[in-house]
Parts: sequence; C-alpha cells; structure tokens
Amino acid sequence: MTAISPLQSIHKKSLFGDHHKKNEDDLLHIKEIKNLYIIQIVFYKNSQIKLDNIKIQNLEIPLHNLQVSSNANTRILWNGPNTWLVVSKKEDIMQSIKETCDDENFAVTDISHSRAIIQIKGPQAKEVLKKGSPLNFNDFNKNTCAGSVFHGINIVIDCIDDQSNTLLSTDSFNLLTLRSFGESLYHHITDASLEFGYLGT
Repeated sequence: MTAISPLQSIHKKSLFGDHHKKNEDDLLHIKEIKNLYIIQIVFYKNSQIKLDNIKIQNLEIPLHNLQVSSNANTRILWNGPNTWLVVSKKEDIMQSIKETCDDENFAVTDISHSRAIIQIKGPQAKEVLKKGSPLNFNDFNKNTCAGSVFHGINIVIDCIDDQSNTLLSTDSFNLLTLRSFGESLYHHITDASLEFGYLGT
C-alpha cells in the first residue's frame, strides 16, 4: 500500500501568477515536502539529567527559542520550552533518538503522518509570509524557526536556507502544519504568491 501525501490531490506542477517574461530564478518555487520523519520530543520537567549532554546523530539539542541544529539529513527545531521537533530523512531516526532519549526522561512521539510540509523558496518568500504571519521576518535567517499563524492556521516556520549575493537574496522556508489544515495553508500560500509569480515543482 502506498501512502497518500497530504497535498497529493491539489499541488500542481506548473507556472502560475505574474510569471510572464520572468526568469525562473526570479520566481517563487513552491512544493510539497514528502517522506520526512517528524518526531516530537518532550523533556519531563522532573528529570534530573542535563540537556547539554544530549546529542542526536551528532546534533546538539537547541536550548533556546528560534534555534535549529542541522546537518544534511536531520534538523532539530526548538518548538517550545523542553519541546523539540526532529525532522529527518533518516529511516533510523527514531532508533537514534531512543538511544539518547530514554523513556524515564523523555516522551518521544512519531507525528510524521499528522503533518503537511510546504516549501516556499525565492526572493519574495519572506514577503509572502509577511502577508499572513505577524512574525518579524527581517530577523529570520538560516537555521531559525518559530511557531506562528498564517491566516489563522497554526504553523511552524523553519528557515532552511538564505542564499545572498549582490543581486539576489533567496530564502527557503519549510512550513509545517497539521495534515487537516494542509490544503487550506497551501491555498493561502499560493494565492499570496500570485503577484510575484511562482513555479509549482
């Protein structure tokens, strides 16, 4: 049996909005991110162990808000006091987490199938997010994350890249939301992107 992704029936791969005579590099790129493992970790308040000794696949757990620890395959997002989201391509990520986060000190939950992930990338990515979220995106850079809302939908915004040069600044964000809100978030994001033109990939 093949899993059906949250946006499989609505995500379209084509050009949309004000894209006429524009270079593809100047357009926004929007896609659904699939086949990632999303694990929530909660640290029990009565635990006596020190968090700065905990590592998951050689990544330290972020101890302050907005922080993300990352490598090529795994990202650990600070998601609240003593709460993190581990987002990974690695099939053995749950095993790696349980090797360092034991049941006596942590609650570890696989929430992979309950989330939809939309990626938006391009020079105007921040401008799109500003249309629906109250966050100050001027201070957002690579490996920064925050919980917010977008037109009333609860999301986690994860800045995965910020490539800059003298001519162009291109930001990439992964937007995580509950699977049941995935379609609504997708419609809000794509509608807000039309004025800049976007490529569904």
